[in-house]
Amino acid sequence: MTAPERAASAVGPGLWRLGRLGLHIVHGVLIVRLRFGHLACAEQHAHIAGWAQGVLRLLRIDVRTQGALLPGPKLIVANHVSWLDIVVIHAVCPQARFVSKAVVRHWPLIGKLVTGAGTLMVDRHQRRDTARVLDAMVQSLNQGDTVALFAEGTTSDGAQVLDFRSSLLQSAVVAKVAVQPIALRYSEAGHARSPSVPYIGTTSFVESLWRICVARDLIVTIRMLGAVAPPHSDRRTLARALHSGIAAALGDGMQSEA
Repeated sequence: MTAPERAASAVGPGLWRLGRLGLHIVHGVLIVRLRFGHLACAEQHAHIAGWAQGVLRLLRIDVRTQGALLPGPKLIVANHVSWLDIVVIHAVCPQARFVSKAVVRHWPLIGKLVTGAGTLMVDRHQRRDTARVLDAMVQSLNQGDTVALFAEGTTSDGAQVLDFRSSLLQSAVVAKVAVQPIALRYSEAGHARSPSVPYIGTTSFVESLWRICVARDLIVTIRMLGAVAPPHSDRRTLARALHSGIAAALGDGMQSEA
C-alpha cells in the first residue's frame, strides 16, 4: 500500500476516533463544571485518572510505564512534546497539579478541563506572574501536593531535550521536596520517534489532534526516573541534573528497556 493509500484508509477510523473523543471531552467538561467542586480529593483524582485513561484508550495509544512514582509531595519534571503529555501523566499520576503556559486556558474544551483540574497558569513573558506561580507552587507543595512542570517551557520534536528553565524549580528548593524526573517518548508505526505527536511550530490544536487520530500504532513510554532528594543546592544545578537524566533516559537506555 502506498503512502497516499495508507493516508486515505486512515480517514474513516480517524473520524470515528475524533467523534468519540469529542463526546468524551464534553463529558469531562460537564463533570468539571457540575460535580467536580463537590467531590473529595480521592474522588476527583479517580475522575481525572479515568478520564485521561479514556482519552488514551480512544486514541488507541499503548501506554508503557517504567519505574514508579515517589509517594508523598514532590515536584515532577518532564520533557515536553505535546499537549498530550498532560493527559499521559494524569493517567498515571492524577493528583498532579500542572504548571502550564496561560494560552492553554483558551484551547477549545481542553482549556476548561485543565483549569478545572487545578492547573497553575503562568505567563512567562511577565516576571511578576512567574513569581506569583512560584509562590503558589511552594504553597501547594507545602500542603502535600504533587506539582508537575515542563521545564523546557515549550514543546520539542521529541528527538532532543531543550534547555531547562530553572526559575520555577526554585519551588522544590524552597519547599524542600523531592524532584522526580519523567522521560516521555512517543513512537508509531515505522518511526522510533513519532512525527504525529509533537505539537510544534505553527500547528494548530485541531491539526495536532487530527494527526494523532489518524496515526497508526502509537506508543507512549513513560519512564519514571529516580527522584532527586532534598536539600537541593540551587535551582540551576538542579536543572542541569534533571536535564541530563531525562536526556540520557531518552537515549539508548529507554530503547533497551522498552
